[in-house]
Amino acid sequence: QVQLVESGGGLVQAGDSLRLSCAASGRTFSSYRMGWFRQAPAKEREFVAVINTSGGDTYYKDSVVGRFTISRDNAKNTVYLQMNSLKPEDTAVYYCAASRFFGTAARVYDYWGQGTQVTVSS
Repeated sequence: QVQLVESGGGLVQAGDSLRLSCAASGRTFSSYRMGWFRQAPAKEREFVAVINTSGGDTYYKDSVVGRFTISRDNAKNTVYLQMNSLKPEDTAVYYCAASRFFGTAARVYDYWGQGTQVTVSS
């Protein structure tokens, strides 16, 4: 069992940066691939980024490449999402999730956080 708690969301202006954190409970954090997803109002949840167990491999949604960076600190049981050059279309609730697989589909993720709101004003 893994419990995930996101933090770091907020209201920013276009072009600003935010860093989201996701703290995980349990001693097996380092064995999980970790992903970030987001859900905007009236839209389906979508994949944003994923990182493998060691942090050496990552993959991103096309629209965030070059702006967002996913990383993890296994000693702190935490995964991060650094978001730079934010755009209004990045506005959404952001969720972190844990999976046994390195994937982009929400269905392969076993554990989810409660989400943190990111709002980007123009």
